Amino acid sequence: MQKISIDIETYSDVDLKKCGVYKYVESPNFAILLFGYSVDEGEVKVVDLASGVKIPDDVLAALEDENVTKWAYNANFERVCLSRFLGYETGEYLSPVGWKCSKVWAAYLGLPQTLKDVGAALDLENQKLDEGKALIRLFSVPNRNGERTKPESYPDKWQLFKVYNKRDVVVEMAIQSRLAKLPVPEFVWEEYRLDQEINDRGIALDMELVGNAIMFDERSKTELTAKMQELTNLENPNSVAQMKKWLVENGLEVDSFGKKDVAELLKTAPAQLAEVLELRQQLSKSSVKKYQAMQNAVCSDGRARGMFVFIGANRTGRWAGRLVQLQNLPQNHISDLEQAREIVKSGDFETAKLLYDNIPQVLSELIRTAFVPCDGMKFVVSDFSAIEARVIAWLAGEDWRTEVFKNGEDIYCASASRMFKVPVEKHGINGHLRQKGKIAELALGYGGSVGALKAMGALEMGLQEDELKPLVDSWRAANPHIVRLWWDVDKAVKQAVKERSRTETHGVKFIYQSGFLFIELPSKRRLAYVKPRIGENIFGGESVTYMGIGLNKKWERLESYGPKFVENIVQAISRDILCYAMKTLSYCDIVGHVHDELIVECNQDVSLSSVCEQMGRTPPWAEGLLLRADGYECKFYKKD
Repeated sequence: MQKISIDIETYSDVDLKKCGVYKYVESPNFAILLFGYSVDEGEVKVVDLASGVKIPDDVLAALEDENVTKWAYNANFERVCLSRFLGYETGEYLSPVGWKCSKVWAAYLGLPQTLKDVGAALDLENQKLDEGKALIRLFSVPNRNGERTKPESYPDKWQLFKVYNKRDVVVEMAIQSRLAKLPVPEFVWEEYRLDQEINDRGIALDMELVGNAIMFDERSKTELTAKMQELTNLENPNSVAQMKKWLVENGLEVDSFGKKDVAELLKTAPAQLAEVLELRQQLSKSSVKKYQAMQNAVCSDGRARGMFVFIGANRTGRWAGRLVQLQNLPQNHISDLEQAREIVKSGDFETAKLLYDNIPQVLSELIRTAFVPCDGMKFVVSDFSAIEARVIAWLAGEDWRTEVFKNGEDIYCASASRMFKVPVEKHGINGHLRQKGKIAELALGYGGSVGALKAMGALEMGLQEDELKPLVDSWRAANPHIVRLWWDVDKAVKQAVKERSRTETHGVKFIYQSGFLFIELPSKRRLAYVKPRIGENIFGGESVTYMGIGLNKKWERLESYGPKFVENIVQAISRDILCYAMKTLSYCDIVGHVHDELIVECNQDVSLSSVCEQMGRTPPWAEGLLLRADGYECKFYKKD
């Protein structure tokens, strides 16, 4: 036996979507109902475990044999469920070595993320059966009585469930067959295995802090609601319609309660109305949802697992977050963070109320601190300094920027100095120009113009409308090589698509092959764009379009152009650099990562400088790129 394709149907009374598969399998009622498989492309068989049939011994042995390749769609689910089925305890799982995931393959090629949508996009002869959702609701989740529905209760539907299970294996094998000419490189499978090890390891949570934070939120909301009712006499001050009406009746027209809109209103609102708006802002804080997500996801050993999705963003190959979503946590700015944390952890709500005006804001800033190392261990948090700015400068050959990084200077000051042709020092000569340099750096690197500056908050930062266009022009004049990179890439992409050929610029290759546009990065990893063609943009000029997942999560034709492709390329290279650092530090226990940052759980004697030095090593495929990693040690996760 060399290869086995697998699909399983399961039951658990734990909500898979809310809690994740690692918590899902901990239920004492968890069971694998059906085990569909094919050995070495042979006949697909279904083992009816729920009816007492056994999996053949050679197949069971293959599950633990790293030399046998196991394929599944979203293989993490099968691997973790089968680990529990085989008797593995929490924290112990089948080795990811030997496992491959056809969902990862689809994502690597820019295809949709669900088995049904991939089958449709590839126009497979056999498609996933639509009856599946109803059958899963019937057999895989608790019924109205909170119990499992037995196969004998619905024998005809149970037979259909087995057909559904078998069809999924057939579809998965068809996907593998269709994509065989476009394989995932082995080094990407190595990255996937590293990702699975990090997901299996998980990260510990301080559940005492989490529980008290939820209690604090409930008490705070009760008190804030009572105060709002007292001030407004509204039955439900959380109602947008009721609140808007009350404000209008009191002389204040409100279009939206968005954060920026309320901040603007607070500048001129009378004191009584300002107090109501501030209270509403506190009430609308949704930080408690993160704490609830922690409660949902935490396993019996106190660790949350399965928070990272490999190639979750298929335009760049970056990870996506799940469950608590480490990639989307509020920052912490309060100076007495440790004191605030201890007060919440102790459950002393009255002291918290005495010391802090805004309890919801405090809880928001404490979310990160719920992640903790094991007893006797510490966190080392290390991140890259200005990774995207360094990568685009290296890629474009914008040498003055590379010199700035080489000399350890402030890129915002240097950019402003270059744009306005005067010396600029932070808190020094022409220091007021640094802010303009910063907003330009953040907004304009990928072809952005006046609209990008506004979206980045330029007007709120004090810039005037008539300053924006000159700012764009100044930044582009100061960065001619980056501007040239945009349009060299645009030209290379269009040529590859028009001529169905290979082109190259700035060390990046553009390849038309088998109905895909591939962008081959310096790391040799490829970005994929499905069914590319030349279209017409809203200005009547040429644009490149391709099939992809749009903002509404539908499979549709999307449009792109040079600067946007450059953004994909730069972020993808940045991702590859992080991945190289993860491999370099794979001997450490990496428990989390966010775009340019790694969280390592380690012994007290591990050297911070050593971790940062190793993280900051330049990959061999990025000669000349200057990297720097900075870090800090902590006894709970935070932003230093």
